[in-house]
Amino acid sequence: MYTLIKGGTVLNPPGGLFKKMDILIQEGVITEIAPGIERETAQVIDASNLLVVPGLVDPHVHLREPGGEGKETIRSGCASAAAGGYTSVACMPNTRPVMDNRLIVEHVKSTAAREGVVRVYPIGAITRGSLGEELAEMGLMVQQGIVAVSDDGQPVDSASIMLSAMQYAAMFDLPVISHCEERSLAQGGSMHYGLQSTLLGVKGIPDAAEAVMASRDILLAELAGARLHIAHVSSAKTVDFIKMARAKGLKVTAEVTPHHLILTDEDIDGFDTSFKMNPPLRSREDRSALREALRDGTIDMIATDHAPHSILDKDVEFEEAPFGVVGLETALPLVFTELVEPGILTLEQAVFALSCSPARFLGIEGGSIQVGVQADLTLINPKAEKVVDKNTFYSKGKNTPFHGRKVRGLPVMTLVGGRVVMKDGLVKGA
Repeated sequence: MYTLIKGGTVLNPPGGLFKKMDILIQEGVITEIAPGIERETAQVIDASNLLVVPGLVDPHVHLREPGGEGKETIRSGCASAAAGGYTSVACMPNTRPVMDNRLIVEHVKSTAAREGVVRVYPIGAITRGSLGEELAEMGLMVQQGIVAVSDDGQPVDSASIMLSAMQYAAMFDLPVISHCEERSLAQGGSMHYGLQSTLLGVKGIPDAAEAVMASRDILLAELAGARLHIAHVSSAKTVDFIKMARAKGLKVTAEVTPHHLILTDEDIDGFDTSFKMNPPLRSREDRSALREALRDGTIDMIATDHAPHSILDKDVEFEEAPFGVVGLETALPLVFTELVEPGILTLEQAVFALSCSPARFLGIEGGSIQVGVQADLTLINPKAEKVVDKNTFYSKGKNTPFHGRKVRGLPVMTLVGGRVVMKDGLVKGA
């Protein structure tokens, strides 16, 4: 069976392609990219006035299942991803029980294959139970298909254990994703330590809490010869350490979230718990440093850190609420509206950061449009606009700081392996 995407403007940053082309797909694989393709038997998708980009890839999501199905399920999280234009997601191991062994990895993969509409790549835990005390069975989880290891949500406090983890992971060329937080500095804090936290009377988390741990893990990665990935970078100080690591040729990569690129601690005007995330929103200076680091390649990619919580979880006092915001259904239009349209990022840079770079980092197929690869594609209407409405999310989590914000550049179709899983905001089978 053939599918023909006609008349779209194809943007493929890895190949430098940015022009009006047709794409022919056979049995889920791209077989031809050229202008004026005709195939009588093909199902035609009219992409006139649309952008056709490699399917978005999110290297950092929390699907909550098993154990947290009240907040999200693999089914609802995958539907949320498809609605946002994502074709692949990598899910963190802070489930219940923690994804620290091959049986839970297999459970997540089989559930995703059965119930998910996008590709799901599990990330295994660094330590058993993410308790930071003894290493998880990385080798067996690698055999089961994990793409990285992390104790995300919890830092690995012991430098000795983190070094052993990096040495172990290096044997498999497996990225170690670090949640950089020095707990003795961050303990009890709920937002960035600064003027705004003082005005609100909320205990703050200093930027040093992130930077201290980032510097430690960079030193350990150098010693171990390991691949280190720094999750959800939020501070200028951390950016400085990443630059130094890159200058030394270390295998260090980093990600940043849309909310850290767009918001600051000054946006926490009151005690709306939708603005509570870890690491917290930081200063204008930090935001400027993050934008520049993404623009110059110091930060490699954009990740949502999609962290759904129930309404009951978040409907408490600010300091009692859990950290986390959702992001799969808002990331693309937010990046387009707040970063591309003002000229902070080019469209090519944005697509590279949302798709190509995370695919390369995870070592998965995707992130490019070329003959012979799976047809994982996102079609975007750059002129379409809407007001973000959390009540329409496919995700069970409604905890977004962007509710009511007007955005443009909407995903209007998501194809996974040539199969349309989302069209005009409606996810198939959801």
